[in-house]
Amino acid sequence: MSRFAKFDPVAIETAQKLLSTAKTIRDMRTAQAILLPAVFGLTREQTAAAIGLSASRVGGIQAQIRNPDLQPKGSHGGRRRQAMTIEEEEEFLRPWVEKAASAGMVIVPPLHEALEEHLGRKIHHSQVYRMLERHGWRKLSPDSVHPKADLAKQEDWKKNSRRWWPRS
Repeated sequence: MSRFAKFDPVAIETAQKLLSTAKTIRDMRTAQAILLPAVFGLTREQTAAAIGLSASRVGGIQAQIRNPDLQPKGSHGGRRRQAMTIEEEEEFLRPWVEKAASAGMVIVPPLHEALEEHLGRKIHHSQVYRMLERHGWRKLSPDSVHPKADLAKQEDWKKNSRRWWPRS
């Protein structure tokens, strides 16, 4: 059985004000997560079942009301380990885009070296490709025919080769 939550009068008063001014279901549930255990002595699991949230979420709401200085962690995702902001990347790529305007393509190895020099550390080449993709550049698919292919020799081989080869 879980412990009963203890709340100070300030938290209960805050929850009562929030309940009286609640305009969204989220505000109402936040107030109920405090008032139900404080007034009726419900456990965290009972409170969660009553308001339709998980027990861990009820505990998080209670912790937030108890200590309003706690900042929520926010959602996961995003560019947590970014080397540069999007704006800095745009500024870095600007000269490369101007060079590539005539040819319509960017050559990655010199760009990779310049980026490593700019950052002052080694980076994996995939970071360059991801940066280019973020800014609207795309990797072109390879040609369907090798540039050194001799189509005449290929056709000759097709015409003059055996129909089947014996199994060995």
